[in-house]
Amino acid sequence: MDQQQKLGYREMAAAIRKDILSGKYPPASLLPPEAELARLYGSSRSLANRALGLLAASGLVRPQQGRGTIVTWLPPMVHSSARYAQAVRERDGALGAFDSEVKALGLEPQHEITVERAVPPAEVADALGVPRGEECLARRRRLRASGIPVRLSSSWFPLEIARDTVLEEPNAVITGGVKTALAQLGYPQTSARERIIPSRLPSDEEATLLEISTERSVTDIFHTGSTEDGRVVEVTITLAPAHYLVIEHSFPLN
Repeated sequence: MDQQQKLGYREMAAAIRKDILSGKYPPASLLPPEAELARLYGSSRSLANRALGLLAASGLVRPQQGRGTIVTWLPPMVHSSARYAQAVRERDGALGAFDSEVKALGLEPQHEITVERAVPPAEVADALGVPRGEECLARRRRLRASGIPVRLSSSWFPLEIARDTVLEEPNAVITGGVKTALAQLGYPQTSARERIIPSRLPSDEEATLLEISTERSVTDIFHTGSTEDGRVVEVTITLAPAHYLVIEHSFPLN
């Protein structure tokens, strides 16, 4: 392929990207077929295919067998301490911080939740202050924004706190999310700590659940929430495609 052709498909990719960002092709919508894209953008079908490959590599679109090419671009989702404020988590009946963030972007939040009693990883047990090998309650979620998977989240709680409560009900509607539920159970959190691992490659299973290539980077967030007396009552491990996440923190300077 000569240089002129290379510029052609790159220019086409740039034009489609511009239309995606402008909202012409909104998140979770289908792009026109390759032949139609070639006609719309004054190119050839082979170059349209190359252009879509560039867009897929950058995370803006994803081919889905039997459907076509789906727009997977989302507006930046800022991860900051402000997201955990009660007023934010419960805004407009939101089911927690993620729910509130997605609604604020004009998208539809969706939750796939499973709950089980299981032995947590050693790091989680240590953070919760429970003996290694002791069962805890695990509340696992795959979170979508208008059908696009954007988070895998596993929340762990001591059974002493969570057994036979709303936290053990996968279909429970919990306005404000698990932090509100814990507060209503008598364990309001007054502080939290997060360790963020900015970039790694996902496992095959993680990539399948997030519907991304195994070559796309993901970000890990290890979150602990504590009550006023310093007891950790929640550990939540979140995994997100790195291109969907912007980390922002503010803090005092002494």
